[in-house]
Order: sequence, then C-alpha cells, then structure tokens
Amino acid sequence: MSIDYNKLMNEPRLLLEASLKPLQGDRFQPTGFPDLGPARYTAPDGTEMLLVESVQSVANRMELACWNEEKDDLLDELQGLPFIRVKDADGVPLTNSVLESHRINSPYILESQDTTVFQKLKEDTAGFEIGAVKIKDLAKLVLKYDVNALLHGVFIAKSELAGGRLRLSRSLSGFIEAKSAGTVESGGVKNDRVNPSGDTKSGFGNVPFHRSEFTAKEITAYFNLDLALLRGYSLGKDVTKLLIALSLLKIRRFLENGLRLRTACDLEVAGALTVKRPTTFIIPETPVLLAECKTLIEKCKSLFADPAITEVKWTAKPKKDKKSDKASDDESEQGE
Repeated sequence: MSIDYNKLMNEPRLLLEASLKPLQGDRFQPTGFPDLGPARYTAPDGTEMLLVESVQSVANRMELACWNEEKDDLLDELQGLPFIRVKDADGVPLTNSVLESHRINSPYILESQDTTVFQKLKEDTAGFEIGAVKIKDLAKLVLKYDVNALLHGVFIAKSELAGGRLRLSRSLSGFIEAKSAGTVESGGVKNDRVNPSGDTKSGFGNVPFHRSEFTAKEITAYFNLDLALLRGYSLGKDVTKLLIALSLLKIRRFLENGLRLRTACDLEVAGALTVKRPTTFIIPETPVLLAECKTLIEKCKSLFADPAITEVKWTAKPKKDKKSDKASDDESEQGE
C-alpha cells in the first residue's frame, strides 16, 4: 500500500500514537534531568504522570533510525540524501550533521579551521542580513545541505551568518509519557573485594547506591508532523512528499528498532501505530516507505548539493592567549 498523500493535502497536522510496554517485567527507567531527576507531574484529572522520553531525545533517536551504524552511513535506500560529513586530520569520518545534536550548527562543522561549509553558507545567505529572514529561502538552503534538518529543526546561531537569525523549528516531533506512574525504589552496593573500608571518595571501598525505577498503567509514544509548516516551505510537491515519507519512515524504524532507551528501559510496541488525525490516513509498512523515499530522492536530487555529501575537515582553532589579548588591549589604550 502506497502513501495516500491526498488524505493529508488539507490537514494542518498528522498525529500518531503507539502504546508501549516494557519488553520484560513491569519496571522501566525514565529519562532524568540534572538537579531534577525524573520528570513527574500531575495531569489535570489528578493522574500521576511521568515523562519517559523528551522531545529532544526522541528527535535524536529518529535521526539515528535512518543511519546504518555498521556502515557508518545512511541506509542504502536513503543514499543520495544530502548531509555534511566531518573528517579528522587523517581523513577518517568523525561525525556528521545527521547525528550531531545541533545538526548544521555543530561546532565540528562551523568552528573548524577548515571553513569550507562556513564559506558556502555565507555565500548562500548573502542578502539575509537585512530584514526578516524569509523562511522559504532558508528552507531551500537547508534542503540543499541536510534534508533531516528540515524535519528536526536547526538554529545557526553564528553572528556572521545573517546575524545569527537562521532558525527553522521542528516539523517532526515526538515524546513518550507514562500514565498512573508508580515508583519502585531499590538499590545496591558497589563491592570492593580488596579493601571494603577504603577511601570511597577515590573510588575504593564498598559504596551503597539508591535506584528509582517506575511502573505505569499505560506508556504512550506520541508523534506530530506539522504538515502546514512543510507546505509553507513551498519547496514543491516532490520535496513535500519526500519529507512526509521520510518522517513516517523515521517513526516506523524508531518504534521497530530504537526502543531500548536505556539499560533499564527496554520497550516494545504493545499495539498498532494509530493515526489520531486524520483518522482516514493509513501508514504504510517500512519496506514501502523505504522504496518511496528512494524514488523521491531521485526526483529531488537536482535541489541537493552536488555532490550530496559536503565534507569538512575538523581542525580545532587555536585557543586565544588571554594574556596576549590583555597586553594588546593595554597597548591599544596607551596608543590612544
């Protein structure tokens, strides 16, 4: 079954849900935040809720769903999609814009002594400096270098590039919540076989620790694709179709292969992926989505960078000598 794009033509959003459950047992470990711990909250009806996975984390995991870890490259069917690859001084792949948290705005891309990508972006954004940034033009630029950034958002905060105002919001987002969440408190001890009473501050001795896990009546993954935003980019029907197909593929593969969120949080889908809006839309299976993406990549390749993979060599910029800077400032003041 192919994608029925007509069902989405006049819809502002595509909303999907999937019920999840622990792969084994009932306990799971949610995401945690510094100085906060697990994100617990109370729903308006009084239900105890828990954030299992944040929007930021799900975005990263959906990007990873399109990556072949063994080959360190995109899936075979997605070859031809543009992205930026960073290599080290020896020419060995180091990272890339698909896997970097800030995508094109990664410091490994824009803060290297190799200014290849920076200069390309500066040339392509000439004319963006004055007035409001035209989102259509920015979307066309981002499409050229990394299609994934159109879905997951990007903020190129370099003052030299249009005053640091190049921003696209996420069009594809997701998160996981648990309902009627209860705490499971446990713990253990890191045993020192040699000297149980050793200096624990240095890593010796027996060290007891506390552990909090959770159970829940329901665990649900939610996904939201902003169709109105994609259409607003005015990138053409084929590009819009590609972005939709790629989004559905990311969701499918995340649910099929990416639900081991942490050591103590291994989940699986408990039911079918459900379309909540529009209810008449049917999501094709993964093989169909892969084939659709492959076809659409070929149709859209004239809009991508040539070659599709833009490479940059990572070489850290030399650190400024604060003493030298201070001396220069002093000399400047004396000269005045």
